[in-house]
Amino acid sequence: MNIYSIAKPLLFQLDAEKAHDLTLTSLRFAEKAGLLSLYPSAPKCQPKTVMGIEFPNAVGLAAGLDKNGVVIDGMAALGFGFIEIGTVTPRPQPGNPKPRLFRVKQAQGIINRFGFNNLGVDQLIRNVQAAKYRGVLGINIGKNFDTPNERAVDDYLIGLRKVYPYATYITVNISSPNTKNLRQLQEKEALDALLATLKAEQKILADQHGKYVPIALKIAPDLDAQQIIEIADLLKQHAFDGVIATNTTLDREAVKGMLHAEEAGGLSGAPVRQKSTQVIQQLSQQLAGELPIIGVGGILSGADAAEKISAGASLVQLYSGLIYRGPQLVHEVCRSLG
Repeated sequence: MNIYSIAKPLLFQLDAEKAHDLTLTSLRFAEKAGLLSLYPSAPKCQPKTVMGIEFPNAVGLAAGLDKNGVVIDGMAALGFGFIEIGTVTPRPQPGNPKPRLFRVKQAQGIINRFGFNNLGVDQLIRNVQAAKYRGVLGINIGKNFDTPNERAVDDYLIGLRKVYPYATYITVNISSPNTKNLRQLQEKEALDALLATLKAEQKILADQHGKYVPIALKIAPDLDAQQIIEIADLLKQHAFDGVIATNTTLDREAVKGMLHAEEAGGLSGAPVRQKSTQVIQQLSQQLAGELPIIGVGGILSGADAAEKISAGASLVQLYSGLIYRGPQLVHEVCRSLG
């Protein structure tokens, strides 16, 4: 029996953020009660080596669902090949006022304007240390809302230095639409300076810790062709290790007229699938295999994931699809990718 098919109607009667919090609390309870071993193990899927890391399978948890790393073991039990936690900022911050999470049920979409609500990087590290999970762990770093863009690099350096010993790879998030002016860091001059500084620091940290931790950049779907070319060229120029495409969209064309469609924030789920896949295709052409792409955005079936791989992604990540389909989606995607 698919337990989520019973739980979903009940969860969908709750406020979206309350349902999100209840799900995390339930997973934590299951962890502590030793119930996770009862969940069916993931099907044997093809391992993949990407960014020099061996991933047990190509299906990952996208950042944003477990911002503070409180249910790492619970998420791992669902069969993911890798887990990405965060986005985390140097200092704790409450995020934007509630309500800030909305379901666009008609389109299987989610709108969020969380604003990097998190308990800060030090608490996230404590949670990572407390987890039993020893698999591939990505840590997604961002800047505090009150750090001006001209000093954003300072926040990313703090995050990079602190999480480096604990991460298998690190994601630099400059594409959330919910932190004022953050996406301006995707512009050529700002991005050039940021990537140069982070790569230089990565070399110092690799020497200091005796291990090389890859860094990926997470980008938005709301980019024109010229911006994608510029970003791809800068990623190659600075020898970045990977790129995650994409974050949420500000475009509302796919949900026009639907309940909650006009709420401010980033739209994810099925409505962003096509935009995300187009960005992956354009990136893939421009990168020409020089660095890998992790595809995320609107994966609600095995076929959706296969589409991302065909477009040029090496790995995929899930978030909104889990809300609409439940944990069975992890197994379905895993099987579809072989």
